[in-house]
Amino acid sequence: MRLAVLGLGEAGTIYAQGFTTAGAEVAGFDPGDTATPPGVRRAGSVADAVAGADLVISLVTAAHAVDVAREAAPALAPEALYADLNAASPELKHEVAAALGGASGRFADVAVIGSVPQNGPRTSLLVSGPATTGVASSFRELGAPVEAMGGDPGDATRRKILRSVFMKGLGAVITEAIDAGVAAGEEAWVRDQITAELAGGRAAADRLDLGTRKHAVRRSHESAAAAGLLSSLGVNPVVTTAAAERHRYLGQFAGEAPDRLEDLLAGYSGVPTAAIGDARDRLGVVDPRVRTMWPGAHVAGRALTVLCRPGDNQGIHQALTVARPGDVLVVDGGGHPARALIGELIAHRAINRGIAGMIIDGAVRDVPALQEARFPVWAVGSSPAGPYKSGPYRIGTAVSVGGAVVHPGDVVVADADGVIVVPLAEAARTLAGARAVLADEATRYRTILGERPA
Repeated sequence: MRLAVLGLGEAGTIYAQGFTTAGAEVAGFDPGDTATPPGVRRAGSVADAVAGADLVISLVTAAHAVDVAREAAPALAPEALYADLNAASPELKHEVAAALGGASGRFADVAVIGSVPQNGPRTSLLVSGPATTGVASSFRELGAPVEAMGGDPGDATRRKILRSVFMKGLGAVITEAIDAGVAAGEEAWVRDQITAELAGGRAAADRLDLGTRKHAVRRSHESAAAAGLLSSLGVNPVVTTAAAERHRYLGQFAGEAPDRLEDLLAGYSGVPTAAIGDARDRLGVVDPRVRTMWPGAHVAGRALTVLCRPGDNQGIHQALTVARPGDVLVVDGGGHPARALIGELIAHRAINRGIAGMIIDGAVRDVPALQEARFPVWAVGSSPAGPYKSGPYRIGTAVSVGGAVVHPGDVVVADADGVIVVPLAEAARTLAGARAVLADEATRYRTILGERPA
């Protein structure tokens, strides 16, 4: 049997080695600087790899699956089978099959159920599409449990995504729970609680935790596809959407140290809100009625959100007891201008707690004292009238401040131009974009200066 493996990443290498061990003649292609598995012929192109192959296995990632299938199609042997193992949406599997043109009748959608690094070529598979029988037979020769579904391209992937609603969500929940345990100084206890609830014990918990972090970017796409499927089924994908966001967030810090968030916030401290706004396509900008209370103030930090009844600051008092150093209190005070929600005393309590600043959709007072203390505050204005202190309030819930929605943990940056909110899942990408904006503006500025008459 002659085989072509397109994509020699971790999974591609494992399958290439598995078929080589089983006696197949294997050619592999990968445009990246990846190692060539022992016994595998390294092809110089997709066409070179698939020429003469009886079975082609595509593991190039979803982003490249259609283009690679289109490139492979003219070089496929008349009876060659094409198996797409990329984690993607059912719709993308149909696109891959269509890209094969006349070979679309020899296409199989293969969904991998389980961990290939853990189980090797014997990982369980679901197979659908016109070439189900032949492709399923080939993988069974490796000892893999294969469910041959038949049906259409996308059916196997659709079933895998239904499973992903649980598995990817579970991985996301475990990472978040462990992060919370670390922050609370209770990591060992939290891990023990998780371990007790999982049939696979600690090994399963560790695999989900580490695997989710390692493959966060790819799994974010899979979770997003799962959310789309749930929506099409009439199920509101609240948890699945949140899981996708969690994976996107983890993807920003893959392989980074735990203090990466602090480095990220430090990066924002030197970036003006105007550049951030440009990088975010002007999204997340707080209405300019929420403005700086003294010139020169600047703050960048993570949001601790507070929802107050207009004119009442009991929630702010309570937030001061739970705030962490570096937090920015973001207060939804309903835009009420007649009663100040904070003044000099609260500002100094906040300074003692290490709070970086406050964004208040409401009024403040003692403005000269705030400036003297160098405590950064943005508000709708000032009023000498003090607040009520009877509540109700909410801490750590989504709020709306100046027309911008703020979630706990979002990055908040404010300066003389105003306030902007960056969702935490987009923070690293936005910072890079803002720095690119500044670099471009600096180049254009030098050009403008050069055009001035001598």
